[in-house]
Amino acid sequence: MKKSLLALLSIVTAVGIAGCGSKETASTPAAEGSAAAKPKVYTTIYPLEYAAERIGGDHIEVTNLIPPGVEPHDYEPTAKDMVALSGADIFAFNGSGLELWVDKAVESMDKSKTTIVNATEGMDLLHAVEEEHDHEHEGEAATEEEGHDHGDKDPHVWLDPSKLKEQAAKVKDALVKKDQAHAADYEKNFQQLSADLDQLDKEFKDMVAQSSKKEFMVSHSAFSYLAKRYGLEQVAISGVNPADEPSPSQLKELVEHVKEHQISYVLFETLVSPKVAEVIAREAGVQTATLNPLEGLTEEDVKAGRDYLSIMRENIETLRAALK
Repeated sequence: MKKSLLALLSIVTAVGIAGCGSKETASTPAAEGSAAAKPKVYTTIYPLEYAAERIGGDHIEVTNLIPPGVEPHDYEPTAKDMVALSGADIFAFNGSGLELWVDKAVESMDKSKTTIVNATEGMDLLHAVEEEHDHEHEGEAATEEEGHDHGDKDPHVWLDPSKLKEQAAKVKDALVKKDQAHAADYEKNFQQLSADLDQLDKEFKDMVAQSSKKEFMVSHSAFSYLAKRYGLEQVAISGVNPADEPSPSQLKELVEHVKEHQISYVLFETLVSPKVAEVIAREAGVQTATLNPLEGLTEEDVKAGRDYLSIMRENIETLRAALK
């Protein structure tokens, strides 16, 4: 943990003590009595922001801490972010090791004011495996006895729509508890979101049922939950952290794997350099395409009005082409 984050936490603590009369304290009894202030919900990644906005609607204010175009593995909060977070009514984060700064931030927060939602707590999580390109087992659920597990968890649960529904339920429960006056609306909105995610789940299943292949190659191991849900096999160029890169010998193995298994696309991601994926595709003589891990939106996504459902449906079409 960098010293900068510890310094930020001391600032937040000071703000929490001295700033009780500031406008950040929108949920104080005085504010509630006069203007029925909207609950302030802070999230760390786009899928949780999407879920909160769908469930809360106009009744809440949602702020996603990680800006568009920033890779969550690389993000560190600024002093401004930490001060704003101290005024949250609900703080929802993904957990399972994605946001390395979160544990220290949560320690500094006033739990009597802010409801903390660890959206992966209690979930059946897959183990993150250090990739050594043993393609006999990639894409399968990793166990502690299998692969090269180091005890870490794979955080990319939201790429399985059924698991995003579990995460959304935790956000909904926190909103209902925090704001009873709008509980019925939160429940209704959650049910609509659940129906949309169930429909998306069906569309993935239908696509896979119509596909001749089950194996796809991606730039980093973000799609294990999606692969497990739909009976697919993920071949990852790097591990869970997209900053990891294969060695020259591993690159050669990956090129050979593409040729031997007749993989027609090498898929790379938004927010991550496509350089290695492009090298493999060029050497193997195949195409490239984008498969979006939805860790965050790009500025272009925001301008185009894309959201979780529309991007996941784009992923369906990408996989439909890759699995022919």
